[in-house]
Amino acid sequence: MRARSLERTRRELSDFLRHHRKRLTPADVGLPSGRRRRTPGLRREEVATLAGVGITWYTWLEQGREIGVSVDFLLRLAKVLKLDDAECSHLFVLAHRRPPPAEAYHWPIVSPLVQQLIDELEARPAYVLNLRWDVIAWNPAAERLFGFSRKEPTDRNILRMVCADPDLRVRLPAWRSDAPRLIESLRRDLAFVPDDSAMLQLIDELRKLSPDFRHWWNGTQDHPPSRGLSSLATENGVLKLQHEVMIIDEHRHLRIVVYFPERPREIL
Repeated sequence: MRARSLERTRRELSDFLRHHRKRLTPADVGLPSGRRRRTPGLRREEVATLAGVGITWYTWLEQGREIGVSVDFLLRLAKVLKLDDAECSHLFVLAHRRPPPAEAYHWPIVSPLVQQLIDELEARPAYVLNLRWDVIAWNPAAERLFGFSRKEPTDRNILRMVCADPDLRVRLPAWRSDAPRLIESLRRDLAFVPDDSAMLQLIDELRKLSPDFRHWWNGTQDHPPSRGLSSLATENGVLKLQHEVMIIDEHRHLRIVVYFPERPREIL
């Protein structure tokens, strides 16, 4: 019974990989289209190259041969094939590995309806954060305040901006009270995924970039948590802010932060 079960799983893994490889085009993964292809989808060698493995090794995997795979490889493969969280977990099960925490595999997009929701807030600056505080979507009002589109994707992180972006720091009158409260909220978020490599990498980077972050992260936890800023200097003066947080995807820990300026229409 055990041998038949393993053989059936290998066939399912083979079918799963072929299905998801063939549904993608070269343009989907940033490759030139080239000449017309005889069969739809990506070639095996393209998937292998993008996932960082040899073509022979990947071919054996897709053929259902009995080879060992690492967690890091499966996560890379999931991103190459653009799997969502449920599909990524299924890939791990088929490969006989324990599925990773939800935030370990994260494709940074929101649905069109979520984007429409924050856009319709108009004068209310709003953005969407994942668990490690990356800004993955925002509305025009938030763009005017924070300039997310002018930053590289890796720099669109609220903690990185607050702790290590000198341009933003000079615009934060209450930086000494806001920053440790944000850091305390990050500490609580880490409790959800204490072994997540992306979270640990962010914390390590912030320790190196900011002595203040290092001081507050290593210090006593005597600051009330907060997920937003209390004020921001603009060309028209200091804008006092309140904020609310709404969870929009519990599985992926996505949340919307909405700001309520005292005089939004005058200042924004």
